Amino acid sequence: MTQSQQLSSNLVENDSEGTPALVANLIEYTNSVMKNSKNHVVAFSGGVDSSLVVALLQKASEDASHQAVKPVLGISPAVSSEQIKLAREVTSHLGVQLTEVRTSEGRDATYIANAGEACLACKTHLYTSLRLVLDHASINSEQDGGSLYNGTNADDVKDPTRLGLIAASRFDVISPLQHTTKDEVRRAAKYLGLPNWNYAASPCLRSRLALGVQATKHHLTMIEEAEKIVKEKLPGYNEASNIRVRMLSKRRARVEVDEKLIRDAESQKSFWNESFQNLGFSGVDLKVFQSGSVSRKLVEREAA
Repeated sequence: MTQSQQLSSNLVENDSEGTPALVANLIEYTNSVMKNSKNHVVAFSGGVDSSLVVALLQKASEDASHQAVKPVLGISPAVSSEQIKLAREVTSHLGVQLTEVRTSEGRDATYIANAGEACLACKTHLYTSLRLVLDHASINSEQDGGSLYNGTNADDVKDPTRLGLIAASRFDVISPLQHTTKDEVRRAAKYLGLPNWNYAASPCLRSRLALGVQATKHHLTMIEEAEKIVKEKLPGYNEASNIRVRMLSKRRARVEVDEKLIRDAESQKSFWNESFQNLGFSGVDLKVFQSGSVSRKLVEREAA
């Protein structure tokens, strides 16, 4: 067993000792995969996973100024203004500079078709951009090489819809949280004082599109505006609530909310129906939230 494998095993074995031990092992494991590099570029979204990775790199880095840790946010129509704002706030809290780069997946025919490989196409464009950032950082710091990181956790690895993991493998992206569950990620983030430790996951807007619904800027904007309406009007909503507006075929919307919010959502449905039609939707359905509900159809068909 390698040192990295032994350390990752300790993350689970020592968890019974409590969160401080969990965090200590995460820092030690992160240090073991840093490869003595001086430049660490993180695929950053503002979510709790990538935020924790930045914090762990800071803790494990010998550079007290943290300038070697570079969170990078890919900017495209699939990233909501709300998510960009959160990413800026979290990096400010962490005391690191956020780099924002425009990505070009919106011009990729595979991405636009959204027929099952859009995530792979998107992440390929993202990691290509991050590699350029890393190369630039290495030249400026006069240090050879460096590493790319993401916030993939142990639960993500088990999800067959996450084809972006293939792109991560192709670009040799390091995943310090690959042996850490989402619950453990949240516990560690809370312990380290991250402001978004309990925020609901918020994947890209493209993930709201049913397979076959094209990933155009217009469709993504419709979804973003519709979700703003839901969040503004739904009683009981907060940052920890799961809210999705899915776009199905023929531009029909499906609002998904946590089960505890479903009754309040029912009372808003007629209002949403009118508001969504003004955005270009043909109608609205309502359902209890299920992660990846419109992406799993392809997996189910392939398994049949």
